Order: sequence, then structure tokens, then C-alpha cells
Amino acid sequence: MAIAMRYATDEQEAADILGQSFVKMFRSLHTFDNTKGNFHGWLKKIVINEALDHIKQRSRFTSLELESAEEPYVQNSVIEKNDAAAILQLVRQLPPATHAVFVLYAIDGYTHREIATQLNISEGTSKWHLSEARKILQHKLTATNI
Repeated sequence: MAIAMRYATDEQEAADILGQSFVKMFRSLHTFDNTKGNFHGWLKKIVINEALDHIKQRSRFTSLELESAEEPYVQNSVIEKNDAAAILQLVRQLPPATHAVFVLYAIDGYTHREIATQLNISEGTSKWHLSEARKILQHKLTATNI
């Protein structure tokens, strides 16, 4: 559920993602090979893929190219004043495509190349969405001081 919550806009959406993930897991359980990895990693990948499918269904990824992504600066003191739940709530308010790229990159550790492949977008578009997410979050964190 924690993985689904990172990609969902609310608990209901996360529950839908998790439910569909378990359906997919049970249908493909016979394909799991423990010599290629552990069960937790396999299930995590199913949940992430289901979350991305869910996001793709409710939004369109626009093709935006960015030569060099800006790295907005966020003061550590601002982040220290905020709790993780409040920051996650701000992340959930990002536009769907931007939200997906941010979570894949910043939380789940995917590279822009992997994100581009997963979401069927260019690496430049992935970088643009990450830059946009950082700008939006920086603005919200400094403006609201949760």
C-alpha cells in the first residue's frame, strides 16, 4: 500500500491500484522465478507498473524537451520544518505525469532512461517533468511553510 500511495492522489486510488496489482500477481504467480529475484521485488514491480498504467489512463503525457533541467534550490530549513506526510500531500497535488516522474526518480530511484522507457516518453520529457515537479514543490514549500 505504501508504494501505491506514492503514486496515487488519495487512499481510494491507492486501494484501486493495490487491488488491481494483487489480481495481476495472482494471475501471473506461476511465472514467478525465485532464481531471478525475490518475491518482494517482483511484487513491487507489479505495483509500480499498475500505478503507472493507472496514471496513463487518467492523464496524457505531453512531449516536452528540455536541453538542461534546472535544479531548483530548496532550503533544508524549509524541509526540516515539514513532516513527511505533509510533503507527500504536496507531491500528490502535482499534475499526474509530473507526479509519476517525480516519484519514479526521487523516491524509487529510476533513471531518466528507465522512466522514459516505462512511460513511453523521451528522456528530455522525463527531465522536464522532474524539473517542473521541483519548481512546483519549491514554490509550495516556501509559500505555505506547512
